Amino acid sequence: MSAGLIFRAGQLLITQRLAGTHLAGLWEFPGGKREPGESFEDCLRRELHEELGVAVRVHEEIERITHSYPEKTVHLRFFRCTLAATNAEPRAIGCQAVAWVTPETLGNYAFPAADARLLEMLRTADLW
Repeated sequence: MSAGLIFRAGQLLITQRLAGTHLAGLWEFPGGKREPGESFEDCLRRELHEELGVAVRVHEEIERITHSYPEKTVHLRFFRCTLAATNAEPRAIGCQAVAWVTPETLGNYAFPAADARLLEMLRTADLW
C-alpha cells in the first residue's frame, strides 16, 4: 500500500476511513493498494485522484511500515506529496471526511495502530 503525506502551509492532510471498511471511522494518511505492475508512486497519484479529486506531485519516501493486525498484515510506504495545483481543495470522495491538521492538533485524531511509528516521527521530525 502507498500513502501520501500531503503538506501545505504547515498543515498535513488526513482522511477518515469509510463506514463498513477495515478500521472504519479512524483517521489515516490518504492512499491505497497498488494494482498489478503499478509503481508505488503511480498508485499514490491514482488513489489520491480517485479518493480526493486532486492531482499530486510525489516526492521522496519518508517511511516504510509493516504491521500485523489479527485479521491481516499491511505493508505501507509513505511518501511526501504536494498538491499539483496550489489552489486545489481535496474532497471526501472515497472517504468520510478530510482535515488539515497541524503538529499541535494531529494528536486529537484516532489513527490505526499501523500508523503509530509514523505519528511519533511526525511529532518529532522537521517534516512540516
